[in-house]
Amino acid sequence: MHWARFRSSDGRIGFGTVEGEYIAEYEGDMFGASLPANRSLARGEYILISPCLPSKIVALWNNFGALSLKLGKPAPAHPLFLIKPATSVIGPGDEIRRPAGYAGKIAYEGELGIVIAKRCKEVHPDHAGDYIFGYTCVNDVTAAAVLNENVDFAQWCRSKGYDTFGCLGPVIATGLDWRSLRVVTRLDGVERQNYPLSDMTMSPQDLVSRLSHDMTLLPGDVIACGTSIGVGSIKDGSAVEVTIEGIGSLVNVLSGSAN
Repeated sequence: MHWARFRSSDGRIGFGTVEGEYIAEYEGDMFGASLPANRSLARGEYILISPCLPSKIVALWNNFGALSLKLGKPAPAHPLFLIKPATSVIGPGDEIRRPAGYAGKIAYEGELGIVIAKRCKEVHPDHAGDYIFGYTCVNDVTAAAVLNENVDFAQWCRSKGYDTFGCLGPVIATGLDWRSLRVVTRLDGVERQNYPLSDMTMSPQDLVSRLSHDMTLLPGDVIACGTSIGVGSIKDGSAVEVTIEGIGSLVNVLSGSAN
């Protein structure tokens, strides 16, 4: 199933399942008790918005073999991660905004996102799959020049945590067999990344279990599984498209400064 959040043409926010060009609306809580609302919206009567509202995005680093090899880094024994705040989240079609006063490089990273189904704390790996609601596409955006701006402290959270730097969507796919899939990232239609998810060092179930021992994961939280080779920069006005078969394509354009 493909779950989505939407804004209707009359401004109403809701959620439901995407069925062709229609959305079958549900009532209740996507991650709790929900029931069909027995009504649907046709194309043109809605736009898709961020498919969930995470309290945080947990973003992985060095979780793919090909990138580890390129960087000359060993595979980590435990997830290496940073936190992107809830205020960074945008959905399909929303603009990535260049931070005010920042003229440096902005980078894209196409990734698979794990969406958490229910409160998750100290979960055994054998049961971690029960806590995965589904998967979405992620563009983990970075203000690259900020990362090492201070030689005494690498600013991972600041460089990746600006408003609009956590792109999610277009939907959450449930029942997805991620092992056979690839992440394809295009910049203005030109392919820049095309890597297999099977190259992940730690599987989604392993990540959920390990991270749940570091922090409590809440319904709707997203774990961005990390990226592989092919990361690059975005010029103002350029469109980044992250595509994963079975989920769809997440497209966002980098605009100029918000101010």
